Amino acid sequence: MARLLVIDDEPGILYSIEQVLAEEDLELLRAETAEEGLRLAAEHAPDVILLDIRLGDRSGLDLFHDLRQLDPKSLIIFITGHGTSDTAIEAMKLGAYDYLVKPLDADQLQQVVGQAMAISRMMHVPTIVEEADRPEDRPDRLIGSSAAMQAVCKQIGRVAPQDVNVLILGESGTGKELVARAIYHHSRRNQAPFLAINCAAIPESLLESELFGHERGAFTGADRRRIGKFEQCHGGTLLLDEIGDMAPGTQAKILRLLQEGSFERLGGSEPITANVRVIAATNQNLDALIEQGRFRKDLYYRLRGVTIHLPPLRERPDDIAELAHYFVFRFNRQLGTSVQSISPEALELLERHSWPGNVRELQSVIREALLASAGPALLPEFLPGELRRESDSERESDARLGPTVPEDWHSLPEFVENAAARGETDVYRRALQRFDRLVIAAVIRRVGGQQNKAAEILGLSRATLRAKLRHLRMTVEKVLAPREPDT
Repeated sequence: MARLLVIDDEPGILYSIEQVLAEEDLELLRAETAEEGLRLAAEHAPDVILLDIRLGDRSGLDLFHDLRQLDPKSLIIFITGHGTSDTAIEAMKLGAYDYLVKPLDADQLQQVVGQAMAISRMMHVPTIVEEADRPEDRPDRLIGSSAAMQAVCKQIGRVAPQDVNVLILGESGTGKELVARAIYHHSRRNQAPFLAINCAAIPESLLESELFGHERGAFTGADRRRIGKFEQCHGGTLLLDEIGDMAPGTQAKILRLLQEGSFERLGGSEPITANVRVIAATNQNLDALIEQGRFRKDLYYRLRGVTIHLPPLRERPDDIAELAHYFVFRFNRQLGTSVQSISPEALELLERHSWPGNVRELQSVIREALLASAGPALLPEFLPGELRRESDSERESDARLGPTVPEDWHSLPEFVENAAARGETDVYRRALQRFDRLVIAAVIRRVGGQQNKAAEILGLSRATLRAKLRHLRMTVEKVLAPREPDT
């Protein structure tokens, strides 16, 4: 459970915060003195700290420095009774996350604390890129034994220590944020802030203020100076998610910052230095956006110090079984279910689905299936109806097209031509399955049925090879059985 520490010498403020956040899933610690607050921070390592800037026994700014020494990544939100307090602004420059003005607004308090909790988790919970032996010891894993995912993990390992910008490309739901967090945790900036902002979720009129901050009076409603994400993140890492949705004007300001290392707040003229590593991510085709004049080519080249392409789940079917078992383990604890295994029939349905929503869709399907489950095994009937209907439709199509397994390499083109002539719409994937059968069978025969050796030659893990054999309805015995001579 997330942990919030409130340090304020006004009992009324402590009570108000407790009432506003009563429905939130967090543990709330209270301290009325600086000494008590520092002790609780040392003992309980809170995720977020609400700190009054004027304490009776000590300055909140002095306490801020001590709290940051305890944990350089601690997210501290100041509470001040003075909306234009220069002290609060200076604290923001030193690394405070935000500040709230008394009397506290309930909605703003919930929003700022919620955002800070999410960011604290991103900074403190490591993203693991290597294969885990025990899932309970490996939170937020980048899961996958396939060659495609191992290549991504190797790229992360190579680029993380290098202080260059990174561009992550991939469809929605593939795990781009996990890759960004893995880069941060393995970088030399991992003791400095890591902040993330979704460029598609914030209106254009507000995005510049979120990124660069603004001066009081810069626009209607700007009743106080605001420190932007680049200034807060000085020395750290900033994830610009869905950067393909960024407006041209904001793109120009980002480009200038990357070129010169400085910017101005909205409504301000004072140049501000920002040493920030930028990780950008998008599910859009930036080359196409550049051709359409919707994305700056010069910014594109600045962002792509290194480019990481995150493959969609349909291009790494070898990882489906591993991901599915991981989500079963994870959601068992969250939902209180006790599913111990996935039946071969249910796993086959999962492996045959094309997963347009990628890993996020698989996660949702497993959660839904666990809620519908009864007993220790996840059976096909617990999976969403569309997966079962897809399987039935595919079997009917296979029956119309004849044998599911080509007799030799030369019959594969014939299968494709027949499927296309009948108007089938899933020819590519099913042709690849047949190709897989031929390749795997050829290697297994070559090594006399030794699965370890076959997996090595194929470039697969032993677990992945077993999953493929099961999915393709193959056994080593059948593969090694004498074949009938050609006639």
